[in-house]
Amino acid sequence: MNSQLLIPVTGQGLYDITAQVMAEVRSAAVVDGLATLFIQHTSASLLIQENADPAVQVDLQNWLNRLVVENDPLYTHVEEGPDDMPAHIKSALTAVSLSIPIMQGNLVLGVWQGIYLWEHRHNQSNSRKVVLNIQSG
Repeated sequence: MNSQLLIPVTGQGLYDITAQVMAEVRSAAVVDGLATLFIQHTSASLLIQENADPAVQVDLQNWLNRLVVENDPLYTHVEEGPDDMPAHIKSALTAVSLSIPIMQGNLVLGVWQGIYLWEHRHNQSNSRKVVLNIQSG
């Protein structure tokens, strides 16, 4: 089963999409299998990370922004604003796809794990597309 999730975003940050993915898994009625997610963008990424303490997401965002700075004079791709090339680099350093096992009809995530779309652009204010493929195993 394939579906496309449209994730509304309003700027840079981590967006928890766990519930949306779980709903699709449940509607597919797959008992055991694999869920694969793929983001169709080059300036956003996917991540499995702690979902209990929001400080984790803030720290990740701050750390990556310090690692990949805006307005670096080495950038030649600058037409779309100072956050565009850093967003492409951040996407390259993180993940554009995830694979998560399904057992007994549920995603096999740890107690403190959630699935996140990580938006790397400041002024992105629309939807990002994530393709979800659910295979029965």
